[in-house]
Amino acid sequence: MAQVVVFGLRPSLDAHRAELSHAIHGAIMKALDYPPEKRFQRFIGLDPSDFVYPEDRGSNYTIIEISMFERRSDGAKRTLISELFTRIESAAGISSHSIEITITETPKVNWGIRGRNAADLALDYTVEV
Repeated sequence: MAQVVVFGLRPSLDAHRAELSHAIHGAIMKALDYPPEKRFQRFIGLDPSDFVYPEDRGSNYTIIEISMFERRSDGAKRTLISELFTRIESAAGISSHSIEITITETPKVNWGIRGRNAADLALDYTVEV
């Protein structure tokens, strides 16, 4: 499981939402061997007064927070971050300097999905990549 939250200024997210969504999911599928139908994303557009960041990041400054099950290798996480930078810059034209990414991993037992504890679910994809 990977849940993605994308923060940015509202006009920037409105202008780039489709490209960001496609780039982010493509990176997750490649790096984590993730199924195409498992897209979980939320875009949070903020007003300038609610989004404080250094001026050198520009108006397209974007924060991507990914919450996922633990047990992905360091290599898979490095690939994910690299793919995100490359794909977002290519698809949306947002400079890597204006993108920040955080990955938070938690045990499956900390997740509730489809009315069950995730530790009790049989998944149709591999977490240990």
